[in-house]
Amino acid sequence: MYVLFIVLNETCCLEDILAGFLREGIGGATIIDSQGMGRAIAHTKNEDIPMFGTLRMMLGNTHPYSKTIFTVLKDEQMVEKAVSAVRETVRGCTCSGVGLMFTVPIGKVYRMVEEDK
Repeated sequence: MYVLFIVLNETCCLEDILAGFLREGIGGATIIDSQGMGRAIAHTKNEDIPMFGTLRMMLGNTHPYSKTIFTVLKDEQMVEKAVSAVRETVRGCTCSGVGLMFTVPIGKVYRMVEEDK
């Protein structure tokens, strides 16, 4: 089993990614609001540190928040289906820094409350 993490900077693609997951038989994912370190620093009010101003100029008026999606997938075949669905969705996006994806192997998954047997 694997968990696929997607850090999505272009949040307008979120619904299409989830629809792609459903088409591929992926029925569950968790979505959290997130923010990268560079964007957090660039959007602070701290004017005393010159580097913050430079970051602000480099990042411009980009949105300071992202969506992080993660989903548990049973095997590498499902990982490839999920990755393909995401890539298909963001293919037409012309902006740089759309986001990134990575997987982490899972040893075990535990339910919070054991089911009655």
